[in-house]
Amino acid sequence: MIENRISNDIIGCSIQIHKIFDPGLLESAYKEFLYYDLIQMGYYVEKEKTMPVIYKEVKLNLGYRLDIVIEEMVVVEIKRVDRISDVHMAQLLTYMTLGGYKLGLIINFQTKLLKDGIKRIVI
Repeated sequence: MIENRISNDIIGCSIQIHKIFDPGLLESAYKEFLYYDLIQMGYYVEKEKTMPVIYKEVKLNLGYRLDIVIEEMVVVEIKRVDRISDVHMAQLLTYMTLGGYKLGLIINFQTKLLKDGIKRIVI
């Protein structure tokens, strides 16, 4: 499954970024670093991708934005919070369902060890 390889690369890049910068920066900085690293690896990456919602054949732009989408397959939500909550998980699950994505990651850079801040969702 190509999504697993992409996921491994995302996590590897995120760990390297976290080793360099620790949890002190803004979410936007981590997003830019990850975006840059994935582009350098040769991936097709979209940042701040808008997600319209279709309701009764009407396409509505409700302000949903996905932090990063890789190869039109994997959604990544970048966080810098004390802990990942059920609301964050629901947010990612909603994006995945609306966009038809099978794999999503929440990466919370506000952790001592990054591995403790990674949540993976497969649908």
